[in-house]
Amino acid sequence: MHRSITRFAEQRWHCSVRSMSSAVRKRRALPSAFPVLDQPLKPIHQHVYEANLRNSSACLKKYTEFSEKVRKGGGENAIARHTQRNRKLLVRDRLRLLLDDEDFLELSPFAGLGLPYGDIPSAGCLTGIGRINGLWCVFIANDATVKGGTAYPITVKKQLRAQEIAIQNRLPCVYLVDSGGAFLPLQSEIFPDKNQGGRTFYNEAIMSAMKIPQVSVVCGSCTAGGAYIPTMAEEAVMVHRIGTIFLGGPPLVKAATGEEVTPEDLGGATLHAEVSGCVDHFAWEEKEAFSYTRNIISTLNFQLPEEEEETKKRKAEEEPLYSSEELLGLAPKDYNYTMDVKLVVSRLTDGSRFQEFKARYGTTLVTGFAKIHGHLVGIVANNGELSYEAALKGSHFVQLCDQRDIPLLFLQNTAPSAALTLDTKQAEINTNRLKAQGSMMSAVACASVPKITVVIGGCHGADSYALCGRAFEPNFLFLWPNARVSVTAPGHASSLLLPNGEQEEEQKKQEEKLDRKLKEESSAFFSSGRLWDDGVILPQDTRKVLRDSLDIIKQQQYQLSTEKARSAVLRI
Repeated sequence: MHRSITRFAEQRWHCSVRSMSSAVRKRRALPSAFPVLDQPLKPIHQHVYEANLRNSSACLKKYTEFSEKVRKGGGENAIARHTQRNRKLLVRDRLRLLLDDEDFLELSPFAGLGLPYGDIPSAGCLTGIGRINGLWCVFIANDATVKGGTAYPITVKKQLRAQEIAIQNRLPCVYLVDSGGAFLPLQSEIFPDKNQGGRTFYNEAIMSAMKIPQVSVVCGSCTAGGAYIPTMAEEAVMVHRIGTIFLGGPPLVKAATGEEVTPEDLGGATLHAEVSGCVDHFAWEEKEAFSYTRNIISTLNFQLPEEEEETKKRKAEEEPLYSSEELLGLAPKDYNYTMDVKLVVSRLTDGSRFQEFKARYGTTLVTGFAKIHGHLVGIVANNGELSYEAALKGSHFVQLCDQRDIPLLFLQNTAPSAALTLDTKQAEINTNRLKAQGSMMSAVACASVPKITVVIGGCHGADSYALCGRAFEPNFLFLWPNARVSVTAPGHASSLLLPNGEQEEEQKKQEEKLDRKLKEESSAFFSSGRLWDDGVILPQDTRKVLRDSLDIIKQQQYQLSTEKARSAVLRI
């Protein structure tokens, strides 16, 4: 009896919360008149600004070079084979048919470049978030021009990250499958472990149980492990003649039984739509398949705001008082060229307005409230070393934002190396700092609000954890092209080595060797090639990327039913 009363009370509480949240959505936000950050560039800034600008130009050149490389996919011969012999659309052409427009947020486009086993442009698949019938959806689209759609370890990692984003932000997920299965020479890095190949299918089941919709479009080969993706999705569309689903293709059948069979007869769209029931919609051509997919998305249980309401909201937004192009000169070439982070903040927020929190305390960390394209956010930004006072202030502010359900934006530019302990007094300072930083890490890890991190300079050591580095699971993490990601910054290798007075020359050689390694491995492009982030973004595009990220995060509140847990949808 007591249990049934408790359950009834809980149900009543959940109902009242849902009612309150729907009522809140209909109300207007509280008016705010945050003070303007008066942060123009001054003559004193000129030397540092121009040095940063030259470095940004070099980074931009590299960014453009990498972008062109990934857009070529597997190269001219592979593209010709894909489009002429196989008569299939290129992956970006498929996205043009699927999405409302080309203004989508692509994730980790440089993943797969500069790896020990060679360059795999875009990791062999495009992932991102775009609108379908006005609804933000994650897409995972194989690019069969890259190694025939074969999955490498980096491919699996990229697909899993896209699914993680879909789960974290409750986004519908669309799979465009055109895969040749795993790259067998690297099977030990693809198949066995927890966060490898099998995790894709585990995630599909979990997402379905969480009522996160998934749709699969079979527009090419689905061989071996790839065959499970469409069969575990809630709805599947398959294209005649070019789409196939089987665990082993015709060559394996011939080797095992001596029988010759065509791909279409073994696992084509006709077979799976009429006999096996593995797919729900048969399409004669790709254009029709993407039309089916858009219609499926229109049946999802979301109620988006009226267009008039959105237009009115956008019109009310204020642009920053200063040009976003100036961010190129504010992106530090290294820590010594860092300028006041408020210069960056004033070029990102609506009307350059910012309500600073604890402005006179722990000044090496800037915290406060602002709006970005109408979204209220709490900003936490490095402005020097993360001192004892700064870490305490950061803990307080993060918990405050968590209490008020305000998303957090971290602007990360940490000190190049940890503070050295050379005497008793310094040891005491460092111990207190350590305790305060631990407290801030706990606050960041336990905060349940959405978190976005942008590395605008250095991402080094434990300070980066307190500012919501990758290990602390931000909803999105982006790098500027000038960013550096390493345990300590290049040029500071000595902080990692024990002093050895007897062998000074040998130690110097060790330092130089380690510094060269740090310089190579800390670049933003090295990081992005290994998927330690969600992409390298240009400083002048940061405001737009933040707007899209905040819009995406907010969309989950428009799903009408999310509470009821259900078992996964099982196919016939």
